Amino acid sequence: MPFFCNWYTSITFNTTSRTTEKLKTLVSGKSTHSTTTELKVPRAKNPPKERGRGVTTHNMFLQFLVADNREEKKMGFIFLVVVLVFFQGFLISPISCLLNSDGLSLLALKASISTDPYHTLKSWLESDETPCKWYGITCNIQNRVTQVYLPNKGFNGYIPSELGALTSLQNLSLSTNNFTNIIPPRLFNATSLVSLDLSHNSFSGTINPNDIKTLTLLSHLDLSSNLLNGSLPDSLTLLPQISGTLNLSYNRFSGEVPSSYGEFPVTVSLDLRHNNLSGKIPQVGSLLNQGPTAFSGNPNLCGFPLSIQCPEAAGEDPRVPLNPNQNPNPNFSSTGSNISGKSRGISATVPIISAISVLLGVFSISVWLLRKKCVKVEGKMGKEKCDKGEEEEEDEEGQKGKFVVIDEGFSLELEDLLRASAYVVGKSRSGIVYKVVAGRLSGVTGVVVAVRRLSEGGGFWRFKEFISEVEMIGKIKHPNVVRLRAYYFASDEKLLVSDFISNGSLYSALHGGPSSSLPPLSWSARLKIIQGSARGLAYIHECSPRKYVHGNIKSSKILLDEDLHPYISGFGLTRLISSTNKTADLNAEKNNLAQKVVVSGFGSKSLSSPTSVYLAPEAQVSSSKMSQKCDVYSFGVAVLETLTGRLPDVGPENDEKGLESFVRRAFQEERPLSEIIDPALIHEVYAKKQVLAAFHIALSCTELDPEIRPRMRSVSESLDRIGSPH
Repeated sequence: MPFFCNWYTSITFNTTSRTTEKLKTLVSGKSTHSTTTELKVPRAKNPPKERGRGVTTHNMFLQFLVADNREEKKMGFIFLVVVLVFFQGFLISPISCLLNSDGLSLLALKASISTDPYHTLKSWLESDETPCKWYGITCNIQNRVTQVYLPNKGFNGYIPSELGALTSLQNLSLSTNNFTNIIPPRLFNATSLVSLDLSHNSFSGTINPNDIKTLTLLSHLDLSSNLLNGSLPDSLTLLPQISGTLNLSYNRFSGEVPSSYGEFPVTVSLDLRHNNLSGKIPQVGSLLNQGPTAFSGNPNLCGFPLSIQCPEAAGEDPRVPLNPNQNPNPNFSSTGSNISGKSRGISATVPIISAISVLLGVFSISVWLLRKKCVKVEGKMGKEKCDKGEEEEEDEEGQKGKFVVIDEGFSLELEDLLRASAYVVGKSRSGIVYKVVAGRLSGVTGVVVAVRRLSEGGGFWRFKEFISEVEMIGKIKHPNVVRLRAYYFASDEKLLVSDFISNGSLYSALHGGPSSSLPPLSWSARLKIIQGSARGLAYIHECSPRKYVHGNIKSSKILLDEDLHPYISGFGLTRLISSTNKTADLNAEKNNLAQKVVVSGFGSKSLSSPTSVYLAPEAQVSSSKMSQKCDVYSFGVAVLETLTGRLPDVGPENDEKGLESFVRRAFQEERPLSEIIDPALIHEVYAKKQVLAAFHIALSCTELDPEIRPRMRSVSESLDRIGSPH
């Protein structure tokens, strides 16, 4: 770039200097000749064969100036002025001399946007040396752009091919705008991309398999809610790092589902809903682990896991056992979280009996179970129901299956749950979760609960041990903690029934996704959420002399209802699962930490982070035990996530550090608050003091020394003192 500028400067100055000397000669009259006299222009003895553009231009206007005709001289002066103005424009303009190549590529994006209603790109100035301080842009230490984050900005326009020149770009999010035309093939030249989110736009055309397979680092791809057509790109299975969201829903893709899609890891959340796909769903690999919601809305699609059978497949049973070593989504919320997203009012429903047996390929709770075994149903009054005349009661208590209602206000019975319609809303290391709409048999309609089918993890539960743990969970009754309503125990099935929280998780509310309907959270909403969550966690810590520990606090475990009222979920699950088999749990945790992109939140798909980024340093040591101070640390990370809107992982967004380290260093360097907080909060300047107070509380929670961290009760009281903004 400097060479370019110097080259033009040299041409301009040299041309101007020689021209001035000739003009002086003409004005002095020393070279006045007759009409037949030719002006002798000195020439080099060995002139080069080719002359530069500047010299040619110089000779051209000299010929005009020495001409006898006044009109020709006038033309010469005009030509001189035009040339000087042209070259001086390059000297005055700073674009070519200052802005780096990444900035020029981003200016092409700005130029392609015809509508910017919120003036989002007003900070994108041509006079800057780098784009690193532009809104929505993140750079590394080499001033190379690593993230372009501009979702939901009301843009109209198209994506220029120049974005493919951003060779260090890792995260590109332009979702929820109105970009049109095709996705330019050259965009896939940005081979450092890890996450690509172009959902909720109006892109059309096809996806060339040969183009997209160049993104060898890609782990998160969301092209949902566009107008894309053609066949599904089978080359996606060639992406070695794909491990999180793969969302192609709400488009116009046609043809069959490639059988190669069965090669995706089990951690991939595949969403192909509402396209024009047809044929039989391949019964191979990880496709057998997908729920029906992954394929719903394709009328011509048939086969497992859909209820629509293919004509030639009638009588086939595609069920296979789920590999216990396969590690599902680690960040799935314990209650009411949807791994595949909201279905916009249309959702495939299956009976819970069928869902459990078909999805997992294990012996299900079914009507057969009720008829063949003596099922004991207990409530607060200890009532028993038993089908007499069946098999004799087994010696081991709990072998026969036991359904226990913990909450007096819970009116559903086991038969209601068994025959209810159920939405498969997600899976995690602790099992499969269903949203169950029950109550037909008992006459109670519209009762919605969450039913979690626990994973054994290769271990074995004794009946009394299980009852002890579940009863402990059932004792936690607080307005900010998800309440356990009932449970079922049998030798081959274990279910937990709890409240269903309908509005997703804090994680999905912060980081968005194609199915997230929540607008950016205001400061008052965020403060309300962290205050309520702190109260719930403090109650868990102090409600019993046993000093309960949650053990897995993170933003995806904080669920939100329609009023954004927060609920701590997942309490007791860590202990339930880890107690089954420590070896299996350790292997699962290793796989868990290896996953960098996952899905969480009911109706939301988005980037997430490994569980380890929430763990306190002392908890990451092998054989260490979780403590209440570990919960305090994890809660502090979740608060920082809420304040910054950043993912909590180690990545370019956080200067290659964990979120806690990034924020702590930013305060030490006295960076402006606008560089730390979520951009959605920048305009709420009245809340600056409150935001700073929340930051200081979160940083105290994330001290490396657990002895320095406050108790959760103190954290809750400190947050409550901040008060709601006016």
